[in-house]
Amino acid sequence: MFVVVMQRWNNWLPSLQRQLAFPQTSLQLCVLGMLGGLAAAVLIILFRLAIVGLQSFFLSHTDDFSTVSPDIRWMLPLAGAVFIGILAWLTGYKHYRLGIPFVIHRIKLKYGLMPTRNTINQFFGGILALSSGFSVGREGPSVHLGAYGASFIGKYLQLPFNSIRILAGCGIAAGISASFNTPLAAVIFVMEVVLREYRVHVFIPIMLSSVVGALITQTVFGSDRELALLNIVPISGWHMPYLILCGIVFGAIAYVFNKNLMRLIRLFRNWPLMLRLTLAGAVTAAVGFLIPHAMGAESGAIFYAVNAPNDVALLMTIFVGKILLTLFALGLGVPGGVIGPVFGIGIVLGTLLAIIPSALMADSSIAGTYAVLGMAGLMAATMHAPLAALVAVMELAHNPGIIVPAMLVIATAYITGVQFFNNKSIFMLQLDFLQMPYKLSPADDVLQKVGVLAVADQQYQLLSDPAESEVEAALDKLEPPKQLLIKRTVGEQCLFQLASYDIQLSMSGAGAVHYTDIQGVGHQSTLAEVFAILEDTREGAVYIYREQEPEQLIGIIRWDQVRSLLIKQNNLL
Repeated sequence: MFVVVMQRWNNWLPSLQRQLAFPQTSLQLCVLGMLGGLAAAVLIILFRLAIVGLQSFFLSHTDDFSTVSPDIRWMLPLAGAVFIGILAWLTGYKHYRLGIPFVIHRIKLKYGLMPTRNTINQFFGGILALSSGFSVGREGPSVHLGAYGASFIGKYLQLPFNSIRILAGCGIAAGISASFNTPLAAVIFVMEVVLREYRVHVFIPIMLSSVVGALITQTVFGSDRELALLNIVPISGWHMPYLILCGIVFGAIAYVFNKNLMRLIRLFRNWPLMLRLTLAGAVTAAVGFLIPHAMGAESGAIFYAVNAPNDVALLMTIFVGKILLTLFALGLGVPGGVIGPVFGIGIVLGTLLAIIPSALMADSSIAGTYAVLGMAGLMAATMHAPLAALVAVMELAHNPGIIVPAMLVIATAYITGVQFFNNKSIFMLQLDFLQMPYKLSPADDVLQKVGVLAVADQQYQLLSDPAESEVEAALDKLEPPKQLLIKRTVGEQCLFQLASYDIQLSMSGAGAVHYTDIQGVGHQSTLAEVFAILEDTREGAVYIYREQEPEQLIGIIRWDQVRSLLIKQNNLL
């Protein structure tokens, strides 16, 4: 029985690989996307349960560090920094590139394949950072873990790289959905920030995986919303001019935040990692000792925005402390994300800005609405993700009345940051500083979406170590566009050549047959790898092989096939 199953599997897998090489929506891709979403969701659930479990030893309420004794509170970030540093040393410091910028880089240049050691650092380092009170978000580890879990399935099945890239996007969407219970915002975030493109054949499996992530999360953690504590009420049109001013403030604060975060990254870039983490722990310990409400992710900020909407001194203290802790934690390399802290900062800032209209109208009920608008405006301006910010607010608030004012605030904040401050996405700023490429040429962007198996040509004849007369006889019978390939055994290696008649050689008295060495690419490759090989000569071909059988050809790809695709796609040649 087992032998029969394996035989069917071995017969079915090549067909699956060929199907996924095409850039189109398919049932197989959707099913694999949901499996990737399941793998990502399981990792995120384990991640979140570990954080809750660790915090339960010293916190009365999750993420509320004001409930722990000051004698213990200042020790938590220092201990967390030490353990994070030890983990980085055990896995190797070169494997410490983490977070959303690293994932964007891997998506663009490595098809979303995530290194295992980096993932170990992200999983356990994120648990330690969030459990010990650092002001970082859980979405950074969620994105990394989601991409790893889903792409691992594609790697295990040896699927074409173009489909693994889509699976990585599925994992990211499921990871964010499982982290914040915002399935639609997760899909938009992947399209707008990570992939930076929209394709229907990519959108559908990513959407399904996000649904899987949300459903599994709701099964474990329930369907409670992050912003359930905030009282969101409709606001009249009289608030709109003031909301424009608020949007300007959010855009300016986003610029200050991004500018200072990059300044800290540059300032401490040459410090040893352990020293940077220790400094981050010391700053968090000192500020957290005085302002415990600023520690952790966004939950504490939401709690105090709800319970003290008119306490200007407390809110301003939390606002300043939250910015300081976030800048030093992320700037010094503590594993975690930026979205969670930005949510917290935006909520506190929005609550502060609500004090003026509340005083004029003698109505403090609008504080919750302004808090949500602050979160949306700051996220849009900091990460250059206006649509993701709008959808996140819609899902987290569960209130359609927030849409119009949120659109106004988001647009104003985004335009202010771009037009007047020349602000860029914090992720792009980090990628540029770290010199991690994330942009593709127009040709590579098109060719990465098509696997070599989708266009593999079977029109060739293969001869193994033939005599010259055999080659000439085969060429005489060959009908274009059929190609003649020669396999030559040199020691333990096999070399492949393309044979053709050369009239100039024949007229000069030399042999009439011209041999051209050709390179091979694995069956998981895309046409981008073929283009890189043939780009200089713009002629010839490459052969395709399976990694487990490098001496067995499964097809060839000629230059004219690549050229035809590029001409068809926006005349790129």
